[in-house]
Amino acid sequence: MERDWHCDVPEQRLVWAQATSEALKIIEGKWKTIILCQLFAAKVPLRFSELERKIEGVNQKMLIQQLKQLEKDGIVLRTLYPEVPPRVEYSLTELGTALGPSMAALIEWALLRRETLGLESG
Repeated sequence: MERDWHCDVPEQRLVWAQATSEALKIIEGKWKTIILCQLFAAKVPLRFSELERKIEGVNQKMLIQQLKQLEKDGIVLRTLYPEVPPRVEYSLTELGTALGPSMAALIEWALLRRETLGLESG
């Protein structure tokens, strides 16, 4: 959807600012963005143990907490298979997949910022 950034309605600009803040709060945090990038890159559901291996430095408690929050926010789907032992997989919901273009835009902006300011990638 195109935005009229020259909007003369101050209330509309406030709505945009509030919506942007809301979106950033949902995905903020070191682990959530890494989880999302791993799920985007995988293109298939990942088991908990696979996610844990792919995310260096995260502990199990933190990973569970972040996945629960992403699930609560409708971004990640947790599927429990009634097997022995139980198998749990995580994937992006339709809402989570819709974040793709925004995540790509943020990555491009971050890389442009690094290049513009002469910062090292890290």
